[in-house]
Amino acid sequence: MPRIYIDGLPYEADSRQTVMEVAAANGIVLPGFCWHPKLSVAGNCRLCAVQVEGRSWVEISCNMPVAQDLKVLTDSDIVREYRKSILALTTLNHPVDCGICDKAGECLLQDYHYEHNGAPSTSHEVKVHATKFHALSSRITLDNERCVLCSRCVRFTHEISKTKSLGIVQRGDTSLVRASGDGAFETDAYSDNVVDLCPVGALLSRSFLYKSRVWYLKATPSVCPGCARGCAVNLWHRKPEWKLQALDARHNRAIERITPRDNPAVNGPWICNRGRDLAPLFERERATQAICAGFSVATPAAIEGARSLIERARRPVALVSSWASNEELAAFAAALGRHFTVFVKRDREPEPGEVVADDILICADKNPNSTGALANFASAWGPGSTLPEGTDLLLVWGEGFDLAQVPQSLRTIVLDAWKNPGHARADVFIPVSIQTERRGTYTNFEGTVSGFEACFEKDDSVAHAEDLFAALAAANVAAA
Repeated sequence: MPRIYIDGLPYEADSRQTVMEVAAANGIVLPGFCWHPKLSVAGNCRLCAVQVEGRSWVEISCNMPVAQDLKVLTDSDIVREYRKSILALTTLNHPVDCGICDKAGECLLQDYHYEHNGAPSTSHEVKVHATKFHALSSRITLDNERCVLCSRCVRFTHEISKTKSLGIVQRGDTSLVRASGDGAFETDAYSDNVVDLCPVGALLSRSFLYKSRVWYLKATPSVCPGCARGCAVNLWHRKPEWKLQALDARHNRAIERITPRDNPAVNGPWICNRGRDLAPLFERERATQAICAGFSVATPAAIEGARSLIERARRPVALVSSWASNEELAAFAAALGRHFTVFVKRDREPEPGEVVADDILICADKNPNSTGALANFASAWGPGSTLPEGTDLLLVWGEGFDLAQVPQSLRTIVLDAWKNPGHARADVFIPVSIQTERRGTYTNFEGTVSGFEACFEKDDSVAHAEDLFAALAAANVAAA
């Protein structure tokens, strides 16, 4: 294991590492547009240059293999001057339109220019203009004037999503990133990762374009419920201190964008496009009105009605949600598990046009916690399943089951978060909270447990399922 020296300090290294990798592993930040730990080395931005002690020139650290007793300097006079010149070249034709750029606040070019250059351009020549708002796909637009040609996006489609759907055409100061002509970028299920990868504001998400400045937003750690992979994500929403007072108040409870949260055990730094489109799923019209015997009632009255039905039932059956958290499932098992015959149902099945499964991240099971649910209740409810003979009460928790499948004479309790005309058919309906209103954990299909946090407060008329089951527990005790 070779030992190298960075700015005079010794570091142990793997013989397969580069100087850039050793620096990153030890918390030393070397600037760079093109280097990314999950992509091949391109070495084209030249910004990560370091000086080997005893030499009078600089070399790029991202492509410099380690060697025993290699000694590099990251902040020598020659390195600082070189970086300054590289940044002057990078911004030569850049529009410097940070005031209207979605990347402002997250832009590496902004950060590096401030840290390593900071001087106005010395050029008085007219900038070379390039295409603006070039549609790479229906999801992503490209501002070529901001592009620094780092090629991260191109390498992503070649090495990670493997669609080979982006490339660089022409040469010199007329070089442009362009999508392949076969439409592969449009159908690339992971294409939006290039927006995160772009170190500047060249690649822009159309769904987030000019929607909000990032410094008004807060990232809440969460888990994508779109499939059994359970990718770690950040849900971005308005900071309370920047609450809108005059405009549409719905923006204060809106998910403005969803980005991956690096989790090597689950998804690495990527998520699929479907995971970024969860906001409309969460923001469907909510159910906030409890119903009992066809009439709107206060939630406590509906809970009392449900308790009465459970108390009287002798052969009750529950279909529990595979979108429920481990904590909610444990609460159900503790409070009502012994009283009910329990089956785990799938709340969601693949929709038309949705990628069902692949060998990157997407799983065929479109529910985040089937594994956690089946760990609590071993029986799965699937196509062709029927209720046990003599069932006199059915409790349905979550989506994915149509009450029209059971006789009208069967007593039913439904717990759901979103509006559905079928709820009126239930003897008791109680609205419950959703993932963005509570904290909890899911267990993915590989057994990895990941946690999520609440983004927003729930409505007073909506119950947390975990609390609800405790409130219904008295019926279980009475029946026992």
